[in-house]
Amino acid sequence: MGISRTTAHKWVRRWRAEGDAGLYVRTSRPRTSPHRTPADVEEQVCALRRERKLGPARIGPILGIPASTVHRVLTRHGLNRLRWMDRPTGQAIRRYERERPGELVHVDIKKLGNIPDGGGHRIMPREQALATVFGFSR
Repeated sequence: MGISRTTAHKWVRRWRAEGDAGLYVRTSRPRTSPHRTPADVEEQVCALRRERKLGPARIGPILGIPASTVHRVLTRHGLNRLRWMDRPTGQAIRRYERERPGELVHVDIKKLGNIPDGGGHRIMPREQALATVFGFSR
């Protein structure tokens, strides 16, 4: 069947104990995380990030936790990139938040170049393109 003996035995054991319901896909997420960073420490990390705009290497020694833990907490709360934060308020910016998935986003565009009717200098000679855009000739 293309699976290991261990996996086959696990499925047979589940089927004997629970019947067909035991063969459904189960989540691999642990039920508990006993070593997770406490919620009050996470709040302090997020507060320091928002108020003082410090990175993990500077927040870690202040709170007495490793920088890797600080980075993991910031990532979990969406504060891991300073450019994603509003500088004065320290709040995370969600630029395009829609009510329903797939809803269209209106984007304004700015025309940065004057492309003449009929194309630019790649289509017509450069002098003719300049004359069309700026109204003069060389």
